[in-house]
Amino acid sequence: MNKNGKVIEREDVVVKFAGDSGDGMQLTGSQFSDASASFGNDLSTFPDFPSEIRAPQGTLAGVSGIQVRNGRKDVEPPGDLADVLVAMNPAALKSNLKWVKSEATIIIDIDNFDNKHYKKAGFIEDPLGDGSLDGYNLIKAPITQLTRSTVKNKGIDLDTKTIDKTKNQFVMGILFWLFNRDIENGKKFIREKFKSKPKLIEVNVAVLCGGYNYAETIEALSTTFQVKPSQDKKGNHRQITGNIAASWGLIAGAEKAGLQLFLGSYPITPASEILQELSTHKSMGIKTFQAEDEIAGINSSIGASFSGSLGATSTSGPGFSLKSEALGLAVMTELPLVVINVQRGGPSTGLPTKPEQSDLFQALYGRNGEAPIPVIASSSPGNCFDFAYEACRLAIEHMTPVIMLSDGYLANGTELWKIPDMDDLSPINPPKAKDNDPEFEPYRRDPEKLNRYWAIPGQKGLRHRVGGLEKADVTGEVSHDPYNHQKMVQLRQQKVKNIAKHIPKQEIFGNQNGGELLVVGWGGTYGALHSAVKELRKDGKDVSLAQFNYIYPLPENSEEVFSKFDKILVCELNMGQFAHYLRSHLPQFTYLQHNKVQGLPFYISELKNICFEILED
Repeated sequence: MNKNGKVIEREDVVVKFAGDSGDGMQLTGSQFSDASASFGNDLSTFPDFPSEIRAPQGTLAGVSGIQVRNGRKDVEPPGDLADVLVAMNPAALKSNLKWVKSEATIIIDIDNFDNKHYKKAGFIEDPLGDGSLDGYNLIKAPITQLTRSTVKNKGIDLDTKTIDKTKNQFVMGILFWLFNRDIENGKKFIREKFKSKPKLIEVNVAVLCGGYNYAETIEALSTTFQVKPSQDKKGNHRQITGNIAASWGLIAGAEKAGLQLFLGSYPITPASEILQELSTHKSMGIKTFQAEDEIAGINSSIGASFSGSLGATSTSGPGFSLKSEALGLAVMTELPLVVINVQRGGPSTGLPTKPEQSDLFQALYGRNGEAPIPVIASSSPGNCFDFAYEACRLAIEHMTPVIMLSDGYLANGTELWKIPDMDDLSPINPPKAKDNDPEFEPYRRDPEKLNRYWAIPGQKGLRHRVGGLEKADVTGEVSHDPYNHQKMVQLRQQKVKNIAKHIPKQEIFGNQNGGELLVVGWGGTYGALHSAVKELRKDGKDVSLAQFNYIYPLPENSEEVFSKFDKILVCELNMGQFAHYLRSHLPQFTYLQHNKVQGLPFYISELKNICFEILED
C-alpha cells in the first residue's frame, strides 16, 4: 500500500493491457479484475485479441489486449478511454494510444522499445522522442530485464523463454501498488492458477513482488489511486463471462423443466466456450456431442428433443448459416430447441474475434418457406444466463425452436454477477402428453398457446411420427392438401405471435410519460446506451432508452412506447437491421439511425454526441 505518497480517490478507473499474444495480457486483465472483485468493486471487461493463433511478434496484427473498468458504483460498459495503458511493445502502444485519456499513465516495457520493434510496428520515428507522448505520465520500466534479474536473484532454475512469460506478473505488481491493492490477492490468484506446478507458483510470486517493490521506488508512481468498494452489491456475486453464463442458463432451464440437457455443437469462435463448459458437467447428467460439422450438431440436438431431452446447439454467424435447413425441420416438427448464436463480424469468416450485431436478419428470415422462430437477445455478460434460461422456457412451453442472440463482446467480456437462487427462477412446464391418452394426436394443440403436446417415443399408447414433410392438422399424417398447408402455416405463425402474451412488457429507462428523444437499442449495446442516456439525463436532457431483449415477437406495448416520444433513434452495431425490422412492423413511426460496424462496441461519448446533434436540430 502507498504509505507515503498522495492517494487520489476515484469513482472508477479504466485500465488497458496490451502486448503480443504470448505476453499474457488476457491473464493479467483477469487477475486485475479478480483482485478488484475481491476488494468489492463492480467491474466490466472487454477482451480484444487477434483472430490469428500466433501473428508475427511485434506487429500490429499480433496485438492482444483487454480493457478492465472497475468502480464503486454500477459499472456497465468497460469504459471509453483508459486511465492507464500497459503497452509491452511499440505495436501495442501504436494500436491503443488513441484509446487513452490525455494525461493518462502509460507503462511501457522499455526493453522492447528499439529500432527493431519500431520497424515492426510501422513507426517512422521514435515515439518516445517525437513528442507524441507529451502530456502523458510515461513510465519507462525495464520490465524484461528486471523480471529476469528477479528470477536469477531468487536462484530459480528456469530457461529464459519461460522466465519471460512471467513479465505480466511484474506488470501486475506495479498495478497492485498503483491502485492500492493487497498483494496477497495476487499471490492467491497465482497459487490457484498454477496449483499443480509449484515451481511456476514460486517464480510468478517472486516476479509479482518484484514489480510491486519496483513501483515503490518510482517517483512518477508516488501518486496512487483508490477506488472504494461498492455499497450497492448485496448477496453472493462472482465474476462471469457471457458464454459461461449462457451455459449455466441452459443447465438451469433443463433442471427446472425436469429434462436432461443435450448440446450438439461444433467449435467456432466466439461460441466454443459454451460447448467446453457444458462438457465439464457430466456429473449433472448433461450430454455434449462435438459433432463433425455444424449440420450434424443441430440435427443431433433435434433428435435429442424428439427423444424427450432439451436439445440445444451453439454457434456463430457462419455456423448459423449452415444450420438454416435443420432449423426449418425443427419448425415443421414443432420440437423444443435452443439455438445460441454468438455473433461476430462478417460476412464469411469476417472478423472472428470482434463483436457485431449483423446476424439479426439471418435469425429472423434466414430459412426457406414460412418458418417463424422466436428471437431473443441478451444484453450483458451476466444476463446471458437469464436469456438462455428464457430461451429454454419459451422453447419448451411453446414447442418451438428459439434463437438467442449474443455477441463476442458479451461472450468474452465479464461482469460481477449475482448468483441466482433456483427457487426464484420462473417455473418451466413441459406440455407432455399423458400415457395412453385416447384423445392424443401428434398435432392436437393447446387452445390458448397453440403448442402441440410432447409425446416421447416409446411412451405407452402414443405411437406417432414426425418429419420434414407437411403434416395434416391434428393427425400429423403427411399431407399435400393446399388448404391444409395454408392452415398449418397460419397455425405455426400464430403460435409464435401468441408468445407476445407470455413475455414482459417493454420497459423505458427515463421518462415513462414520453418526451423529446427515445434511444432504441437491442441486445449487447445496453451498457453503453444506458450509460450515455443516464449521463444525458443527469445533464438535464430529455432523453430516454428502450432496450429490446425480445425481438420476435415484439413486446405487446411496443407501439404504445414509441408513440410517447417525438423522435426515435435506433442504435445498432450493423447497418440498420433492427431499424428496418421496426419499419416493417411499426411503419407509422420515423426511425433515425446510428450505425457502427468497426468490430468495436459503442462508446458513451459517441452516443452522447449523436443525441446532442438530434436534440439541437
